[in-house]
Amino acid sequence: MSKKLVIVLGPTGVGKTELTLQLAERLNTEIISCDSRQMFKEMSIGTARPTEAQTKRVKHHFVGNLSIHNYYSCGRFELEVLELLKELFKTKDTVIMTGGSMLYIDAICKGIDDRPEVNQELRDSLWARYDKEGIDGIREELVKLDPDYAAQMDPHNYKRIIHALEICLSTGQPYSKLRQETKKERDFEIVKIGLNLPREELYDRINKRVDQMMEEGLLEEAKSLYPQRELNSLNTVGYKELFNYFDGTWDYDYAVSMIKQDSRRYAKKQLTWFRRDEEIHWIAPTDIEEAVKISTNG
Repeated sequence: MSKKLVIVLGPTGVGKTELTLQLAERLNTEIISCDSRQMFKEMSIGTARPTEAQTKRVKHHFVGNLSIHNYYSCGRFELEVLELLKELFKTKDTVIMTGGSMLYIDAICKGIDDRPEVNQELRDSLWARYDKEGIDGIREELVKLDPDYAAQMDPHNYKRIIHALEICLSTGQPYSKLRQETKKERDFEIVKIGLNLPREELYDRINKRVDQMMEEGLLEEAKSLYPQRELNSLNTVGYKELFNYFDGTWDYDYAVSMIKQDSRRYAKKQLTWFRRDEEIHWIAPTDIEEAVKISTNG
């Protein structure tokens, strides 16, 4: 019997956590998180990290295992997940992975390409340009050279934007094209289940989840992280908006409204990315029976 990795994906706030817990219980297996922010132990409320009660129901991996001060990458995630799967598949026929981090999902499904060497002079010139002009002009150039990759990027993640532009200028090809050309073979089957809702219902869920996060103490959590606000790990929806409130740039109500708006924008970006993948089986987040059927039949 071939081993199988079932990936439950979808936009933020759609309801991946509960369906995945039920699915893991039905399949008697464990869960790998592919949420690039739930890994950081200091970021609990704002990332909707699984609760202690939920992790007691089903064993989770890659949740709260890093500090915001740790450097982490898609490449490292690929290597560590593949090593973990080797161990889990010794006793499990099926393992579940869930989350909405698009690049992390791609790292497992397609692999991280061997990146071309970037000329140091080019790298230095882009960073000098960033220091002098900011990220806007660099981002606009990336949009022209690689609109596909730019469309799913966090527009404020200057490190990834600069790196992607480095690759485009070094190779004369879109970074997204290079990433798609060398899909790596896996020795296990991959099944993808996508969760979605009608747009108004999804957006309403997102808005209510933000309100719930604020009630649970997101303001205090963000305040405790404010001294480290320059860290890339904290350039995250839910935190960066509150940092603007602490700065005095925004008032409280506006900051909360922007968390909701930025969360909705991110959900739209996720869905645009996922809909390009014809291998995804789309279901409602409450349809556990269909999820079990897809997971067992492929």
